[in-house]
Amino acid sequence: MSDSRAVYLQSNDATANEVLVFARRGDGSLVSTGSVATGGRGTGKPHLASQSSVALTGDGRRVLVVNAGSDDVSLLAVDGDGLRLTDRVPSGGSAPTSVAVSGSLVYVLNNGSASIAGFRIDTDRLVALEGSTRRLSSADADPAQVAFTPDGRTLAVTERGTDTITTFTVGEDGRAHDRATIASSGKTPYGFGFSGDGAMIVTEAFGGIVGQAAASSYALTGTGVEPVSGSIGDTRSEVCWAAVTRDGRFAYVTNFGDGTISSYAIAGDGALTLRDAVAGSTRLGEKGVRDEAITRDGRYLYAIDADARRIFGWEIGQDGELAAIGAFAGVPGTVAGLAAA
Repeated sequence: MSDSRAVYLQSNDATANEVLVFARRGDGSLVSTGSVATGGRGTGKPHLASQSSVALTGDGRRVLVVNAGSDDVSLLAVDGDGLRLTDRVPSGGSAPTSVAVSGSLVYVLNNGSASIAGFRIDTDRLVALEGSTRRLSSADADPAQVAFTPDGRTLAVTERGTDTITTFTVGEDGRAHDRATIASSGKTPYGFGFSGDGAMIVTEAFGGIVGQAAASSYALTGTGVEPVSGSIGDTRSEVCWAAVTRDGRFAYVTNFGDGTISSYAIAGDGALTLRDAVAGSTRLGEKGVRDEAITRDGRYLYAIDADARRIFGWEIGQDGELAAIGAFAGVPGTVAGLAAA
């Protein structure tokens, strides 16, 4: 396995959580190369409700995984032909479900305690950042994802329970402050991704109402984010995750309710237009597609269909078209998270 051509997922097993490793061949196809224990426990339940429960550092040399069942987070090093567990620490709250990384700075989203907590990567250790825990807008936030803006200066969190988006300014010392919360353009904001110039593309599940899946976009301001495009429906159902191409021209969203992927075009000012309601699919009309990620070279998109117990892959064309490259077995029904090197 090469660290520059690998896909990482977590089993989310309730007894012994593991990172599942798949090597990527030159044609984009995947082959399972094994698994490594995180030292923690998952929930053991299908459909862990979070994007980015597995994350890669910018240099691709370390993998971070949240263990939602044991309230901790694991750090693993990409070591030769595999992974090596180097540290596991408390997450700073309960039921961690998402992790964000910018340089050596890490923030974990704790769903159970509706909070975020900061850490620093120090070689092979994950060191808690004292005084970094911050509450979200409400104890009923039911947060979905935490992520840094591309410049690392802001943290964003989607709150499904309050239909809001919360942001924090990140200080020079790594601590989050100046919490700001705005209403989401649509109901049930879920996963999101950023373009390189800071446009934030957010999926909206609208409570799972059939045919109401949508996405919206936001621009960064000095104090948080502000809407650019309001809810743009994709005609599908139960949208979950978002992935933005490296050139910032397209976004892909997974629609859990009917096994489809919709594509959006992103204008220079961050405005969205629906490009293709069904740009790709795992099992058309069947529930199950969830976490997705684009490889760092921008060539391939991968998505988990947890109910099919498969990873599906597509090659991304210059015009944003998706060309299917296959479905790859070897994941359990509890699989969660997806990070692609």
